[in-house]
Amino acid sequence: MKISKIALKNKSLLVNKCLINGKWVGSKKTFKVHNPSTGDLIAEIPDLGKKETSAAIDAAEKAFYLWSKVPAIERSKILKNWHKLVVENADDIAKILTTEQGKPLSDAKGEMNYAISFIEWFAEEAKRIYGDIMPDPIKNKRLMALKQPVGVCAAITPWNFPAAMITRKCAPGFAAGCTFVIKPAEQTPLTAIALVKLAEDAGFPKGVINIVTSLEPEEIGAEITSNIKIRKISFTGSTEVGRILMKQSAPTLKKLSLELGGCAPFIVFEDANLDHAVQGLMLGKFRNGGQACVSPNRIYVQEKIYNTFVKKFVIEVKKLVVGDGMAAKSTMGPLIDERAILKVQDHIKDAVKKGATVETGGKPHKLGGNFFEPTVLSNVTKKMKCASEETFGPLAPFIKFKTEQEVIAYANSTDFGLASYFFSKDIARIWRVAEAIESGMVGVNTGLYANSGAHLPFGGVKQSGFGREGSRYGIDDYLEIKALSFGNIE
Repeated sequence: MKISKIALKNKSLLVNKCLINGKWVGSKKTFKVHNPSTGDLIAEIPDLGKKETSAAIDAAEKAFYLWSKVPAIERSKILKNWHKLVVENADDIAKILTTEQGKPLSDAKGEMNYAISFIEWFAEEAKRIYGDIMPDPIKNKRLMALKQPVGVCAAITPWNFPAAMITRKCAPGFAAGCTFVIKPAEQTPLTAIALVKLAEDAGFPKGVINIVTSLEPEEIGAEITSNIKIRKISFTGSTEVGRILMKQSAPTLKKLSLELGGCAPFIVFEDANLDHAVQGLMLGKFRNGGQACVSPNRIYVQEKIYNTFVKKFVIEVKKLVVGDGMAAKSTMGPLIDERAILKVQDHIKDAVKKGATVETGGKPHKLGGNFFEPTVLSNVTKKMKCASEETFGPLAPFIKFKTEQEVIAYANSTDFGLASYFFSKDIARIWRVAEAIESGMVGVNTGLYANSGAHLPFGGVKQSGFGREGSRYGIDDYLEIKALSFGNIE
C-alpha cells in the first residue's frame, strides 16, 4: 500500500499516539488513516477503548482540581501561548488536515484561521468571567452569584472541520477552568493530535488535555456518557448520534452542547442582486464539497428570476476544479468516503426519477475514488429526498417559489434549524424573513455565516441541537452559577 508523505517544517506535529495524563501512549491495536484523495495510507493510530478512556477521565478529574484554581490571568497566558504556537504551525497543520480530510489546501488554511480565532478570543474571555452582587429584600443580608467551571468535559468532534471543532469547544472550556477528554473522528485524528501536541508545548499541565482515538467510537462514547466524572459533553455530528448521546447521558444528568444536522434553506428573492447571490451560494454550497452542516441544502428561487439565476449559477459551477486538495488549482476536493458518494447518488437518482433535471454534473468524477462532480438540479419539488434530507455533498437542488409567505413555510417545513440564508434588497422584507425563519443562524445577503470568526455565536434550534459556541455566549456552557447568601453583615 502506498504511503502519503506530508512535507512538514515541524515534523514533531505528525504524531501517531494519544495523550493521557501527560504521557503519549500507543496501542498494539491500531487502525489505519487514509488519504481520501488517493486512498494512500497516512498513519496507523491507537485503537483505544473503555480502559484508556476511563484513565483519561480520571486524569482530567485530578487535573481539574488544580487547573480550576489557577488564576484566570494565568489560564489566559497559557491559552495565548497555545495561540502563538498554532499560528506558527498553521501551514503545517493545514497540510495534515488536507491530507487526511481532502479539502483544498486553501480551504484548510482558511479553517486554521477560523480555529485560531477561538483560541485568541477565549484567551481574553478567561479574564472576563464576572459574577454579580444583588440587593436582598431582607435587611443586613447580601446576595452574590459566582461563576465556576462545570468540571471535566468531553469534546467529541467531527471529520469535516477537525481543527476548528477542537478549538471552538476546548478554548472556552480551558478559559473557564475546565479539563478535557477529546475524542476526534476516526477519519481525521491527526489534525486533532497535532493541536493537542501544541497545547502540551504551550504549558497546559498534565491531565488538563487528553485525547483518545478509536475505530469503534461507540465504546468510548458509552464510557464518556456513563462516567459520573464527566460533567459536560460537547458534540458536533449527526442528529441520530446526538440523540444516542443524550439518552445515554440521562442517568448521570450531564450538561450537553449539541451541534447537530442541518437542512439549510437558501432563498433568493426577485429583488436580490443576482450576481451577489450566485457568489454567496457558491461559497456556501461547495465549501468542503458541501460537507458542512451549514451548507445550503434547499435552494429556493422566486419564479420571476428562477431560470436566469439557475443559468448564472451553472456557469459558475462549471468553473470549479475538482482534484487532490494539495494541487494548487483544485477548488473542490473529494468526499470523505464511499458512503458519502452513495448518499449523493441516491439523492440525485430519487430526484431525477421524480422529475428533476440535471443541469450539470450528476455522477462520480472521472478521477474516480471519492471524487464527485459538482451537481445542479432544477425542477426540484418538496417530495424529493434532497428537499427534505441533508445531502452533505456537492448537490445544489433548485426549487421555485411564488410568494414570501410560501417560501417561509417551505424553509420552516423541517425538523432542523441550524443555518439559513436569504438574499434581498428590501429592508422591510429582510427584517420580516430574518425573524420568521426558524434557525439558530441566519445569513442575510451572505452565504458564509460559519467562517465569520469567533465573535459570532454558532448553534441551532429544533433537532439541530442546543447550546452556542463562539462569541461571549460560548463560555456560558462551561460555567455553573453558584448563589451565595450572606447574613449578619452588621
